[in-house]
Amino acid sequence: MESGQAVLPHQTRGQSTDSTAAGATGSTGYTSLNLLVIQDDPAGTFSVPEPLDAAGTRVRVRTARNLTEAERLLTDDVHCILLDLAMGPAALDHVLRIAPRHAVLALAGDGHGPEDAAEAVRTGAQDCLSRDELDGRLLSRAIRYAVERKRADIAQYKLAESRLHAQENARLERGLLPTPLLQGSDLRFAARYRPGRSRALLGGDFYDVVRTPDGTVHAMIGDVCGHGPDEAALGVQLRIAYRALTFAGLCGDELLSTLQQVLENERESEELFATLCTVDIAPDGRRAGLSLAGHPAPLITRGDGPSQLLPYENGGPALGLLPRARWPRRQVELGGAWSLLMYTDGLIEGRIGQGNQRLGQEGMLEMIDRQTAAGLGGESLLEAAVAEVRDLNGGELTDDVAVLLLERRR
Repeated sequence: MESGQAVLPHQTRGQSTDSTAAGATGSTGYTSLNLLVIQDDPAGTFSVPEPLDAAGTRVRVRTARNLTEAERLLTDDVHCILLDLAMGPAALDHVLRIAPRHAVLALAGDGHGPEDAAEAVRTGAQDCLSRDELDGRLLSRAIRYAVERKRADIAQYKLAESRLHAQENARLERGLLPTPLLQGSDLRFAARYRPGRSRALLGGDFYDVVRTPDGTVHAMIGDVCGHGPDEAALGVQLRIAYRALTFAGLCGDELLSTLQQVLENERESEELFATLCTVDIAPDGRRAGLSLAGHPAPLITRGDGPSQLLPYENGGPALGLLPRARWPRRQVELGGAWSLLMYTDGLIEGRIGQGNQRLGQEGMLEMIDRQTAAGLGGESLLEAAVAEVRDLNGGELTDDVAVLLLERRR
């Protein structure tokens, strides 16, 4: 058989070798299968028998006399490779390396025993055929079965990879999303997190809540500009740094200045910046220190009164914008019973209907008042708020959303 493509059967030269034709009738789901035969037979003593496929699948054969020629003929439309083991074990390793998604059949000759056939299958071939017993019908059936086995192997591999990825994501989520440290506090905590990237685990938003030994509860929420993995990684670094610095006794301007140094040292690009809101609530729960770094002010609901924003005047710039910025810490009165909602701009920048109008902070205040009037609080309030924002947007939000709720009931 000459090198190149042989036409077998029901094909004349010049016909397309497209393997994706519709109306498949064979068990493999293809109307035609392309076989690449690799053999070292200078004397021409062996030829591949004409495949006979009773299932109606056409088998087209092309041959290569060496591995170099095989690489040239190994195009995307090849479904199966038949390799003569007379070319040596290294040839099979080479073929499996250059054709990881193709079905491979090994062809054993007179000098090969059952152990050679078993070794070929162990190495990665889908089957091993005997040259002496090879006929057209056996070859055709072996090709179809090998293609099916390879397709099943790939599907199984993808399924295992998907399961492993899901398990890794679950472990990453447990490790990267914060566990609030509120032991000894009478505050109730709830949070919701939704990354904007499709199938992403984390976005650029981050938050944390810890209680220090003096009884002060420290809460933080932030947003790294952008939605990619670099932004998500930077958000995790800032959150971890915040927790460490808070336990070290830093707050207000000193804390935010140090976090800016962390950001400047860890960011991939000088264009990356982060907004941040920190609140440190006194042990009696009635007062708090508020610091804003380019971030929207928290929402507070006191008793049965309407929701309102905490003071947002005199806040500082986002972290990473100005090298010697300052962030004043403002003292605010919380009262005896209250709910404090901290959020990222993904909650308020979703669209309303088909136009360009955004929900905004005023719309958020009205939404929260309506939902609290309906008796919602804690986890149910956050779930309802995020769901309504998504519905108003007409679908999934493109920005990350983080929402943090602290409640004091007396």
